[in-house]
Amino acid sequence: MSHRRPKSPSMQNYRPQLTSVLSFGHRLSGVALSLGAFGLAGWLMAGASGQDAFGSAQALLLSVPGRIALFLVTLELFYHLCNGVRHLVWDSGRGFELRAIYAGGWTVVGTSLILT
Repeated sequence: MSHRRPKSPSMQNYRPQLTSVLSFGHRLSGVALSLGAFGLAGWLMAGASGQDAFGSAQALLLSVPGRIALFLVTLELFYHLCNGVRHLVWDSGRGFELRAIYAGGWTVVGTSLILT
């Protein structure tokens, strides 16, 4: 053997595809939603703690960073939901043609943005 073959694919030569990006995004959105659940629990506890605590929590959520966070959590929720429906379709044995995979992927992206 005159040349050695690489043991694994080089990341410099790898071009992300829609399917791999959506798969990574699905996992990432699931983790982010898990963390966002702590924010929801904090907001509910503030509401149960009284008017002052709830007012502080509302002021935080209505600030610019709070609104950005709410927008991102909403986007993550709808993305994870739409991609989950896509996986349910796959579990039924349908949608595995290459054209259908890409159509479904772009549908997930578009629907998530529209719902958000």
